[in-house]
Amino acid sequence: MSDEKDIDYSLANPDTLTKYRVAATISEKVLAAVSTLCVAGEKVVTICQKGDKLIEEEVSKVYRTTKLKGFSHPTTVSPSSYVTPYTPLTSDTAEANIELQPGELVKIQLGAQIDGFGSIVCDTIIVPPKEEAQDVVTGRSADLILATYYANELLLRLLVPPGLLAAGSDEEKAKAAAAKPPTQTKITSLLDKVAKSYECNLVESTTSWLFDRNEIEGKKKIVIAPAEGTKGEGSPEVGEVWGVEVGLSLGSGKVKTIDQRATLLRRTNNTYILKSPTARKTLSTIQNKFGHFPFSLRQLEEEGGDTKYKVGVYEGVRQGVLRQYELVGDKDSAPVARLLTTLACLSQIITNNKEAITKNGITKLGAPPALDLSKFQSDKKITDEEVLKILEQPLSKNKGKSKNKKKKKPAKKAAKKDGEEESGDESEE
Repeated sequence: MSDEKDIDYSLANPDTLTKYRVAATISEKVLAAVSTLCVAGEKVVTICQKGDKLIEEEVSKVYRTTKLKGFSHPTTVSPSSYVTPYTPLTSDTAEANIELQPGELVKIQLGAQIDGFGSIVCDTIIVPPKEEAQDVVTGRSADLILATYYANELLLRLLVPPGLLAAGSDEEKAKAAAAKPPTQTKITSLLDKVAKSYECNLVESTTSWLFDRNEIEGKKKIVIAPAEGTKGEGSPEVGEVWGVEVGLSLGSGKVKTIDQRATLLRRTNNTYILKSPTARKTLSTIQNKFGHFPFSLRQLEEEGGDTKYKVGVYEGVRQGVLRQYELVGDKDSAPVARLLTTLACLSQIITNNKEAITKNGITKLGAPPALDLSKFQSDKKITDEEVLKILEQPLSKNKGKSKNKKKKKPAKKAAKKDGEEESGDESEE
């Protein structure tokens, strides 16, 4: 039996891409289900519990012999002005009784992983009144949702590696491939134009990360609207997987720490032998169930059934083997919208419906559902020619013809006008 170190975990291995796609299918399915649970009067903690149960149920149905599978991110439901993912505790009476309000903008973030290959997705929805259909959204909520949607579409296109979609002669393709990717300053500048078109602001220091096996915060990152002292480094390349995030606010976009206990944590790569048996047992539980992916303290409560885990978590954080994610919100307590997409940069043969095709460009390995633009009305629009030109570009292209190529549907032509890629969304399986 070959050593695990000899296994190719890159996207050059078809099994890797398949595992990412399976995880993405689960993430998107659960995201859709959790979205339907978000109605006025429902408790946030109950929604998070149901979402986590759905992830566990769906993961149990696939790769039955694979031990390393489960969460890449617990279910989180963040209130209107929260920037970071929020997952309340059942043991905290005040938090456990928080209910969603009609018209509130909430961010749902969650994810699954198979063999350490995780897909994380985040969507922003407007909470509908209980048992009532949601009408067309207007006003500032519509401005924010549309601005975030178009900023996300723009960002995805700016991350396509240079030359990957180039056409023409070999010389023209080589010239395109030699071009430098846009700087992170340029990316922020272009996204800011979209935000300002809808009188919104970018959320400071919104970060996209390089993903790897068992890792969601790799060596490269892109930081949008960086705060003082922060900066990104690197850009996507062929064969890489990224978690790409965009966040916009109806306020200034500046953030503040929320005075609540951090309930989202993650195992770091640091090694330290914890002193107390309780702490070692807690860390072992975390390692076995969540690996190096984020988890909620609520999940430890439900796992252990007592409060002894708190001692282990405290010692783990103090010694740096656990990292806690502080809660952050909009400085003006204004509504915030976020989207997160897991994507891959590909230039290889992949299989769709038993048919091999070569696909160049960005493939979504997990994404929020496509926005129904007809349900959002705004008197504002994007007028910047540079931005509009980029939004017209596709995310990917098929090299060669598919035998069973279907005719374009009218809906895709309409989508193209709104900045969608000509070949359709790349979140299909």
